[in-house]
Amino acid sequence: MAFVKSSLPEADLKLVGEALQGALVDLLDLSLVAKQVHWNIVGPRFRSVHLQLDEVVSTARKHSDTVAERASALGVTPDGRAATVATQSAIGNVPAGWITDTDAVRTLVDALGVVIVRMRERIIATDEPDPISQDILIGLTAELEKHSWMFQAESA
Repeated sequence: MAFVKSSLPEADLKLVGEALQGALVDLLDLSLVAKQVHWNIVGPRFRSVHLQLDEVVSTARKHSDTVAERASALGVTPDGRAATVATQSAIGNVPAGWITDTDAVRTLVDALGVVIVRMRERIIATDEPDPISQDILIGLTAELEKHSWMFQAESA
């Protein structure tokens, strides 16, 4: 039973709902990956990378809420359960234990790269059916790309 009625046609709602759900999963997993690395980083660049990781977590958490609320506003129930994130995320696993600062940076460059590619696909997919959701995806992708740039500069 739908409690919230969308103004989008059913086919558009399905496409936009899938894009928002995928974005939610990626953002939730990105926040978890960045936090896991944050807790376990060691090395000479510990402090600077440690602080950068918190910025990624903050960005991912802020935008995950925006994305989930957009889905809800359209009548799509967001699913941020751990099992959903674990089965639907495209981000690779973070190894257990201590992570050197160099490996931490590489892990975030890789994770951000995967999420950005998928976000850009969602931006294209939502262009026609829902420019409002597309705008949300554009804004969050811009922030993720800024984080990616900064982590890539760390690895140069």
